[in-house]
This record gives sequence, structure tokens and C-alpha cells, in this order.
Amino acid sequence: MSSDYRDESQRSYRMHRRSENIDDTRLKIVEATVELHGTVGPAATTVMGIADRAGVTRATVYRHFPDDLSLVNACSMHWLSQQVRPRPDAWAKIAGAEDRLRAGLADLYRFYRKGESMLTLIYRDFAYLPAEHQVELQDRDDHCRDVLLASFPKRTKGEHRLRAVVGHAVSFGTWRSLCINNQLSNEAAIDAMVDLSMNTARQGKFAKSPTSREYLP
Repeated sequence: MSSDYRDESQRSYRMHRRSENIDDTRLKIVEATVELHGTVGPAATTVMGIADRAGVTRATVYRHFPDDLSLVNACSMHWLSQQVRPRPDAWAKIAGAEDRLRAGLADLYRFYRKGESMLTLIYRDFAYLPAEHQVELQDRDDHCRDVLLASFPKRTKGEHRLRAVVGHAVSFGTWRSLCINNQLSNEAAIDAMVDLSMNTARQGKFAKSPTSREYLP
């Protein structure tokens, strides 16, 4: 074996080990941030606290995550990777308005109950999150609302009110008020929100459609 080959192999090994060390350090920082977000919340999470929990220096935290957005995004992705996320794409395949609404809320409320401790602190400290992450969270809620609204007949009046009611139904705050503060089961909360949404829809005025009565008698 030539010395050039040995030198190249050693350099490759050192680079591989350095890459592994960087990945391990990054993961420790992300896991420490997730733990702090889930126990004290984003508002009380500091770089020093993250560094102490991860066993690294503040400079190391900043080297891997130079700004709040990159750290919060990595934290969010890591936590979400350990959850069974809601699937609005699956809801969109359900034709009936009430059936889609019920299935979508069941999927969301399952996710909310499983992640209640983390989500409570995230939404409590919403104002402390980077603006871009606030927009991302709001966009997720809006997308869930819009997928559920899409199965209702087109309407000539009352669209804004129905949109607001369904938007209220998909909110984590609504689920928490019903199921944690007022101790409803997920099923009872879903029934309440479906009844409210469908009654709101029936009070609106619809464009002529052969399927309108099928969905909203």
C-alpha cells in the first residue's frame, strides 16, 4: 500500500469522523431545545440554557444555528418527525362536507391531544417565535381550514361566517378550551364543532347546485 493511499484514507477517515461529530453536536443542541420548549416554553428558552443542557458552549450553539429562525425550524422539524402528523391531503379525498369535516377534525384533535404539552407552550409563547415561524403555523391552520371548506357547496351569502367557524374549529386553542379546560372527549368536541359548522352552513345562501341538498338538507 503506497503512502499516498494511506494518507488519503486517513484524511477521509478524519473528515468522516469530524462530520459525525458535527452531526452529533447538532442533534444534541436540537434535542436540548426541544426539551426546553416542551418544559419551559420558547419564551424562557435561552441560548445559555440550551448550551448547558446540550453540554456545549454558547459559541457552539451559534456556530450551528446563527439565528433564532434556523434553531426553531430545526426544533420544529425534529419534534414533528416524532409525531403522526395530520394529513389534509387524505381529507381532501372525502366528498361529503360533513364527512370530511368530521374526519379532518378527528385527525387534528388526535394530533393535538398527543402533542398537548408541547403545543400548549408553543401557542402560549407564539409572540416570541420568529415572525417567519408564526406565519408558517398560521398557514398550516389556514390550509386545514381551506381543505375542509372546499367540500361545502358554493355560496352566495354567509361565506365569511362559515369560513370563520371552520377556522375556529381547526384551531388548537379551540380544541384545548373544549377538551382540556372543559374536559370534553375528542369525540364530543368534534360533535360540537361539526354541529356548529353545519348549522352555520345551513343558515347561509347557496348558489344553485344539484348537490347542495345532498350535503346540506
